[in-house]
Amino acid sequence: MKNMFRLVMLAPMNGYLRTFALSSAALALVACGTQRSVVVQSSATNASSVAPASRPAPGGSYRVMKGDTLYSIAFRNGVDFRDLASWNHIDAPYTIWPGQELKLAPAGSSRPPAPATRNMTGVVVGSSAPHVAPPVPAPSAPPAQTQQGFQPAAAATVATAEPAPANPAPAASTTPVVPVAGAPAATASNTPPPAPATPAAPGATRSNGGVTWRWPADGQLIKRFQSGDAIPGIEISGKSGDPVRAAADGVVVYSGNGLVGYGELVIVKHNDSYLSAYGHNSKRLVKEGQRVTAGQQIAEMGSTGASRDELQFQIRKDGNPVDPMGYLPSR
Repeated sequence: MKNMFRLVMLAPMNGYLRTFALSSAALALVACGTQRSVVVQSSATNASSVAPASRPAPGGSYRVMKGDTLYSIAFRNGVDFRDLASWNHIDAPYTIWPGQELKLAPAGSSRPPAPATRNMTGVVVGSSAPHVAPPVPAPSAPPAQTQQGFQPAAAATVATAEPAPANPAPAASTTPVVPVAGAPAATASNTPPPAPATPAAPGATRSNGGVTWRWPADGQLIKRFQSGDAIPGIEISGKSGDPVRAAADGVVVYSGNGLVGYGELVIVKHNDSYLSAYGHNSKRLVKEGQRVTAGQQIAEMGSTGASRDELQFQIRKDGNPVDPMGYLPSR
């Protein structure tokens, strides 16, 4: 009788134990599956972040045209002039020559460096100064190609490079010389004269980036800065002939009309980081190499390269356009 009672009591307990064992096994399998899923997901995430994509260099090359300066080429291609000089082993005062091929990417980039070109006489085009000569002779240039929407210098043979001066370039003076491609080398007799002593117009100022800024024109702001614009900057209204003034002290590093979309353009270098640009002028009043002071008139407003009279004004930091409203004083 006791044995029968014991069997009756043990039967439910065995059922409970069996159920508990099955439940525990199921929980263990779920836990293992969850852990395995986490490990796989983590591995996939790490694999995708090992080599993040870096911002590509401009790439390609540009053939120097008569009237270009290193600063204008850097401005046109959206790079820092110091980087452009470094990529091409060009030292100050950054002399370049018509027909010279400039690399728009650093050495070791994915795109091969552009070879030097030869003119009709078979002479390698470019500065023959020791500090800019290539380390080894380069092969003949490939067929000319359009770079970034600008026409190559197909007429490079018309503006062939002039021979480099026999003597090394003179030491920099208080008035920096900005070499222009195709122009004679600067000497004591043809060094650009200092800017005319026109009085600076009064106006509020603001210091930012080591530069004291002021408004370059008196008109109303009619277009604000948008980083996605092909010509990023602000636009200031006015009428033809209105004064366009330097936004800060600096040196004129470009004065010409060779940049498509800007018309008559003046570029001023304020320090190694900052440039300012003044486009659509009807008349330019300064030349490369001239020093200017904040508020000094450097051009007359116009509509060259635009559909109305206006000033297209830019500030670039290390080659990159920035919003001028972050630098100009409040009105």
